[in-house]
Amino acid sequence: MKQPATRIQPCMTPVLRMTMLLCAAMAVVDSSAATAQTATGTLDVPARSVPVPTTVSPQMAKIIGAPLRTNWNLLPKTGDEWKPVADAGAAGTIKNVPGMMERLRVKVEKTTIDGVRAFIVTPDMIAPENRNRLLIHVHGGCYVLNPGEAALPEAIFMAGFGHFKVIAVDYRMPPEAYFPAALDDGITVYKNALKTTDPKNIAVFGSSAGGALTMEMVLKARQDGLPLPGAIAPGTPMSDVTKVGDTFVTNAMLDNVLVSPDGFCDAGTKVYANGHDLKDPLLSPVYGDMKGFPPTILTSGTRDLLLSNTVRVHRKLRQAGVDAVLQVYEGQSHAQYYRDDTSPEAKEAFEEIAGFFDKHLGK
Repeated sequence: MKQPATRIQPCMTPVLRMTMLLCAAMAVVDSSAATAQTATGTLDVPARSVPVPTTVSPQMAKIIGAPLRTNWNLLPKTGDEWKPVADAGAAGTIKNVPGMMERLRVKVEKTTIDGVRAFIVTPDMIAPENRNRLLIHVHGGCYVLNPGEAALPEAIFMAGFGHFKVIAVDYRMPPEAYFPAALDDGITVYKNALKTTDPKNIAVFGSSAGGALTMEMVLKARQDGLPLPGAIAPGTPMSDVTKVGDTFVTNAMLDNVLVSPDGFCDAGTKVYANGHDLKDPLLSPVYGDMKGFPPTILTSGTRDLLLSNTVRVHRKLRQAGVDAVLQVYEGQSHAQYYRDDTSPEAKEAFEEIAGFFDKHLGK
């Protein structure tokens, strides 16, 4: 006679035999329940305290351990409401600019390029291999923050650590102008640079909104039939402003800069977009065609709300056959690699970018 799939020893008592059969039935039910739970795609994570990592410098530990950004949930709804917020924030940043310039040995000259406000940032020593090279910087700030000299810190870091001449674009923002004003200003400066510099010797870089603008400039330049820059460095780019991306959830309230996907940065971007489709690649470049993009280096941190969107860009570039590098720093929230020029992490990040540019730009 054919044996059953589950064999029960004949010497078992009826009670033991019944217990084993019940356990087997429960195991089947539990297995089905586990599968159903997995299929929902939701994982409940208990609340927990997250310490500052001991694997970073003292300077970076102080930055990582800072409380959540003040007024992260302040959500102005118009350009006019954003202006006083931007001006107040800029005042605090501008106070720190002279010290950065002195420590990194750079000078800054205010200028206008074909009607666009800009700054020329020049290190005391331009490396010999960089004498015919030019970097264009587009600043971050969710398209509404860091006007004027407040746009300078990242450009100063790049000029000082990398020994490049940098043009920092002080692009128009609400309420002065709305989408696509920031992109148009970046392209205007790029077109001007093409008059005197081989595109193979030009690199574009920026972080956050500036990281998105860096990629948007490549998409727009290609659309307009312009030659593309020799390399780009989008830092923690706002590559998907529709808020799709894993770390919008996993790093929410852990990133002490952006804090929440529904915070100030989302509000600022919507004001700048002014009703435009947020999935347009000129606002969310991860949805653009990246085939033929210049060599790209991306930067993020393990607590960055935009880490997964930086990763998504990197994977899309690699899938398109682009030479793309991703550097991710321990414990850092959004764009904290250019918060303190005395931190070894800042020096390392910008020297990595400089090395990448040196590898890919013409001489």
